[in-house]
Amino acid sequence: MAFTNPSLDQIHTLLRKIHTIAVIGISTQPNRPSHRVSAAMQSYGFRIIPVRPGGGEILGEPVYGSLDEIQEPIDLVNIFRAPKHVPPVIDKSIELKLPAIWLQEGVIHPEAAGYARNAGLFTVMDRCIYKDYVELSR
Repeated sequence: MAFTNPSLDQIHTLLRKIHTIAVIGISTQPNRPSHRVSAAMQSYGFRIIPVRPGGGEILGEPVYGSLDEIQEPIDLVNIFRAPKHVPPVIDKSIELKLPAIWLQEGVIHPEAAGYARNAGLFTVMDRCIYKDYVELSR
């Protein structure tokens, strides 16, 4: 069965109620899409929690090596990784009972997205959270 994204109305409802976004695969380089999108979402008032190996700080926030390390509630996991890296993130999000997964524009893994949705996570695939938020704000 093919994966179908939620309706734009449902996506906008999600974006109105979330506050904290864990960003998997955020880059330290400001010119990379993961960094630019995260910085833009942060400028709109969202709390960005960077998740990538290596520690340090990105966008003024401490970097976590994995979702397990984050000790505060996460409203959404935004994935900026190659599709082959998506299933373990989905598995961990289900294990941690996180409410929503967003596979960023260009991150396409229909099987993993369907698995997440079937496990009860609000799931969006191959859309840009920034573009959808800007559209909502109009």
